[in-house]
Amino acid sequence: MRVISPKKFRDFACEYPDCGKQLNLLLSDLKRKSFENLNQVKDSFPYISILSDNRIVFNIHGNKYRVVVKFNFKMQICYVRFIGTHTEYNKIDANMI
Repeated sequence: MRVISPKKFRDFACEYPDCGKQLNLLLSDLKRKSFENLNQVKDSFPYISILSDNRIVFNIHGNKYRVVVKFNFKMQICYVRFIGTHTEYNKIDANMI
């Protein structure tokens, strides 16, 4: 999949280095895989939460951080919609970003 924008992963990892390794692994996995639907994503990442409109929430570093992505399966693009702390995540509507 093509990830838009991987820079968000790097920037967040610089600010919160304790999650850098997990973010890099997630980014690497997303880039090298291809998915046709949410079920295939769930098969590869069983601990995700599925939201509306092809959005997924990844829990990072023991649920301390959250990553929300939106998939366009036809175009094979993964849009990074949010990366933040669990507290920051609780302040947003992940179905709308």
